[in-house]
Amino acid sequence: MRTTPPEPPSKPDSAVVRDALGVGIAVGLSGFAFGVTSAGAGLTLLQTCALSLLVFTGASQFALVGAIAAGGNPLAAAAGAFFLGVRNAFYGLRLSQLLALPRFVRPFAAHWVIDETTAVSLAQPTRRAVRIGFTVTGLTLYVLWNLTTLAGALGAEALGDTDAWGLDAAGPAVFLALLAPMLRTTTERVVAGLAVVLGLGFLPVLPAGVPVLVAAFAAPAVLWLQGRGLLGRRAQENDVAARAAVPAASAEADPAGRGAAEADRTERGSDASGRGESGPGETGRGESGRTKGDDR
Repeated sequence: MRTTPPEPPSKPDSAVVRDALGVGIAVGLSGFAFGVTSAGAGLTLLQTCALSLLVFTGASQFALVGAIAAGGNPLAAAAGAFFLGVRNAFYGLRLSQLLALPRFVRPFAAHWVIDETTAVSLAQPTRRAVRIGFTVTGLTLYVLWNLTTLAGALGAEALGDTDAWGLDAAGPAVFLALLAPMLRTTTERVVAGLAVVLGLGFLPVLPAGVPVLVAAFAAPAVLWLQGRGLLGRRAQENDVAARAAVPAASAEADPAGRGAAEADRTERGSDASGRGESGPGETGRGESGRTKGDDR
């Protein structure tokens, strides 16, 4: 017997909009730092604004202009920025299920699939809230990021030496603040730590933009160590516990999937109860057979 799954907890639209605006405004203002950094690296106003309009992923933009400012090869700088942006493709795989947007809207929505919109969307309990959170965060951040990029590029000359202000650290700082809460398992923390060591270790000896590519080898290296059991039993137990907590959090953000799972469990429970009612008869036959066997 299939029962109707319970409704997921609702969240007022005003609360979703408030949270989305908070994230969008806070991160959108850091576009000023990118505009200043990009202009200081020698990019024109048009090039700076085009990066924010067309690329629209802060970490990749900062990585690109940072490598160019350090005198790195433009191809190596672009490769580093590309690898940083690949993570958005994996975000899209999850958000496509939660948003369930019409096919013609997806190419436009894909441009807003970034760290901030993903974080806000995953925190919502219903599909309506997910769509509101994604749209408000994406729109607020896109508009503010591009306006502050323009303001930063125009005001770079008035600021003088941009290195003295340390504004180039604003982008990486925001990125690290978003990344840190996502490192739940021991393996993920080890990968992040090793990537930092590789990136900083090769920074003095390799051209600008190349150390970030070397840091990417931290992931396969740690997975190889984990496969050979060199990370330790306790670390693996912590990873299992952390992964077990993820489905529960995902169910909160995917009410359709959670409802289907609950209905499936209810149906399996009903089937098991039905089999249990006929069980005594089967048990009796088994006991009768064993009795006859003993008599013989």
